[in-house]
Amino acid sequence: MTTIHNLTELEEHLSRPTEADGSAMAALQGDLLILGVGGKMGPSLARMARRAADLAGIQPRIIAVARFSNPGLAAELAAHGIETITCDLLEPGALHQLPEIPNVIFMAARKFETAGAEHLTWSMNTFLPGLVAERYRNSRIVAFSTGNVYPLRSVSEGGAQESTPVDPVGEYAQSALGRERMFENGSMRWGTRVALLRLNYAVELRYGVLLDIGQSVFERRPISLGMPYVNVIWQRDANSWCLRSFPYCQSPPFVLNITGPETLSVRDVAMQFGRHFGVEPLFLPDSEGATALLSNAARGRSLFGHPTVSPAEMIEWIAGWIREGGVTLNKPTHFQTRDGKF
Repeated sequence: MTTIHNLTELEEHLSRPTEADGSAMAALQGDLLILGVGGKMGPSLARMARRAADLAGIQPRIIAVARFSNPGLAAELAAHGIETITCDLLEPGALHQLPEIPNVIFMAARKFETAGAEHLTWSMNTFLPGLVAERYRNSRIVAFSTGNVYPLRSVSEGGAQESTPVDPVGEYAQSALGRERMFENGSMRWGTRVALLRLNYAVELRYGVLLDIGQSVFERRPISLGMPYVNVIWQRDANSWCLRSFPYCQSPPFVLNITGPETLSVRDVAMQFGRHFGVEPLFLPDSEGATALLSNAARGRSLFGHPTVSPAEMIEWIAGWIREGGVTLNKPTHFQTRDGKF
């Protein structure tokens, strides 16, 4: 297993394209617009797209749009050959100032701090997608959604498939379903070709469910087993699946789960981290939950193959990162939350 020692190595790894990514960029036959690039996954996705285009020997415009509240990010992306546009997408008329682009990735979303500011979450997660669906009705749109639109399920039931009836818990998940419905409405009204990516959970060394568990073990903080199982996927693999989803855009929208094939026990993951750190994990005395947010991504694997990084590798890399004091985004996932109040 390769160890990742610093941010430079991490960023290189997260944006490293495969031959399949290069082929996907070549098949776009046009420029790429990424809306909401400033989040956890967007910067590495933009860099991957640029590197994949270089790998394919083509030079499409890759345009990254965000508010860029971190001013250094725009400069970093520009240094990698990515055009940047600073824009508040909710500002009236802002979308119509953006260029007409045939391929659009929608990543803008709000999850945390929803409780008490639900109106902002609905504005970002539902109102804005309606505006984007109208503005880019003539483009192909790949839009990130979330596995939170599914109901909680027992392990014996298996993860939710794309055909599983949605039943979102809490206003964040409800607004995420609203996002899907707005893109579906645009697709049905104008024939816009859309792919909806239901993701849970993307992981890298600075953020994610595995980091949350690993930090708790390392810091001797007790872990809740209220959400006893999780699915995860390495962020580079999730972004690769995104870039390769454009051929499947259709009307009505194509729905695709994105996650790894393993159903991971939170208790077992904590024990693995404990072995890396030489400590015994602590668990809260609350009762272990009988259901969890689980997804089945067999359809995605049939299209794109198996994820390239296993949970064991992720755990080893994250354990080393924590031991060495690696920087994190300091954004806990709150994956244990069962009532949907984030």
